[in-house]
Amino acid sequence: MNPATIAPASNADRFPVRKETLSFWTRDGIRLDADLYRPQTDEPLPLLLMRQPYGRAIASTVVYAHPRWYAEQGYLVLIQDVRGCGSSTGKFELFAHEAADGAETIAWAQQLPGCNGRVGLYGFSYQGMTQLYAASVAVGAVQAIAPAMLGPDLYHHWATEGGAFRLQLSLAWALQLEGLQAQRRQDHASWQQLRAAGQQLQSEAGIQAAETLLQELAPNSFYFDWQRSPEDDYWHAIAPDLSAIDIPALHIGGWFDPYLNGTIATYQTLKQQTTAPQWLRIGPWAHLPWGRRAGAIDFGAEAISPIDELQVRWFDAWLKDQPERLADEPAIAVFEMGRNQWRSLPDWPTGTLQVWSIASDGLAAMRSDRGRLQLGVSHSPTDDLLVHDPWRPVPNLGGHNGLAAGPQERNAIEERSDILKYRSEPFASGLLICGQPRLYLICESDRPSWDLYVVLSRQTATGLWDFSQGFRRVKQVEAGAGYWVDLQPICQRLSAGDRLCLSVALAAYPAFAVNPGNGDLPTATVPVNAQVITIQVQSAGSFLELPTVAIAVSDESA
Repeated sequence: MNPATIAPASNADRFPVRKETLSFWTRDGIRLDADLYRPQTDEPLPLLLMRQPYGRAIASTVVYAHPRWYAEQGYLVLIQDVRGCGSSTGKFELFAHEAADGAETIAWAQQLPGCNGRVGLYGFSYQGMTQLYAASVAVGAVQAIAPAMLGPDLYHHWATEGGAFRLQLSLAWALQLEGLQAQRRQDHASWQQLRAAGQQLQSEAGIQAAETLLQELAPNSFYFDWQRSPEDDYWHAIAPDLSAIDIPALHIGGWFDPYLNGTIATYQTLKQQTTAPQWLRIGPWAHLPWGRRAGAIDFGAEAISPIDELQVRWFDAWLKDQPERLADEPAIAVFEMGRNQWRSLPDWPTGTLQVWSIASDGLAAMRSDRGRLQLGVSHSPTDDLLVHDPWRPVPNLGGHNGLAAGPQERNAIEERSDILKYRSEPFASGLLICGQPRLYLICESDRPSWDLYVVLSRQTATGLWDFSQGFRRVKQVEAGAGYWVDLQPICQRLSAGDRLCLSVALAAYPAFAVNPGNGDLPTATVPVNAQVITIQVQSAGSFLELPTVAIAVSDESA
């Protein structure tokens, strides 16, 4: 069933819209400013609220329709600058005030002229998090939410992956937020410097210059807390409490979004603790935009975001008592890449686990035709050696952790001899991977710490295209031990004639800082004492775990 059913045309003739700028004061004396998009009608209407730190005029139009369009569908739409952002007063502190300020905003908004008291929340990324914070406090005041691309566990879902700090993404975000603060102060020089630094984050020199600039202009940026903080009470103190949320939620994610695991975790947590409907949509998108193309692949017209129309139907059901608006919709639908169509699922996760082993003649790093992926358990006695040189670390390419997210063609990068390469035989029939792949790798190293960068790709007649990546930081030597690497959840069809390809490297720079190999905390740039790292990968006992779904005979040829 296709979740991209088109909603009725805009109701602009019925609901001409005007914009008003409104303010209210919090209990501690902070003025929060907002734009209200008000349909011209005497009919009391429900209200949609988005709270965000990027200047309310943007209103997340990088992925959503303009709030005027939502107002034309018969809603009051309120877009608010959070504390210390846009024209709102106070000091911006990442996530610190969003629960209290959000709850106070909702109570105020319910009393606005023309509001019937029913409130829904929408928005993605930081705007998705403001929904969770507010809904966790304003119990009973919110009727439905639509959180997109977020994560309630700030350590595991935002700052790190596999125990490693997300260097490039965190630095880029910190530069953006501090640039907006400079803009508020009308500090033109700092604005220009921060903006220019944000355009240079693909190189080590650019990373070093940006971090130095941030230290100079914003030494109290969250970036430095996130870079240095282990998993401790710091993270729990600022995390949203989901335990009180008991309302319908439409969870929205993307296969190449860095926060997909957080989106799925939020969905699963709320599904377990409440009987209120929890719906899930995952498209073939990076964090933004949500269109038909991600990375180097065009996924076709079906990939164009259906979320605006779906959100209107979602809020119509819960804020206007129109459940029939969702009558033909599946609760869970994900975009099946390869077939490039939406697929309904009975639940998440789904599928049957399939085990693939690795085998090699010892030359899997040197040649792409020597490492093998084999269905079932392997007893190959040959091991592979992999050497990481910190002078020339393996770069991050595509995937979900870099600034240029999405699938990329990997044949050129896999000519490198510091990447292990394992290939299956061509498939005789299709294979559908749907869920979270995991790699169990038995390896040992000559250094106290090392990283594992794992990529799954699809070899087709047109190239080698990655579709899932994972990263893991190993912090101590446990000779002969095995290590799990969780890859990005995915729904990927491999067709007859395709090969499944597994790649393993020891760096993904600059998405993650280069591990110095000596047990020290990694830094933004490669330190002079960074070590050459050699690992020995044992084929026997190592395996790839794939969640697979049976392909119906009716769509086998698709």
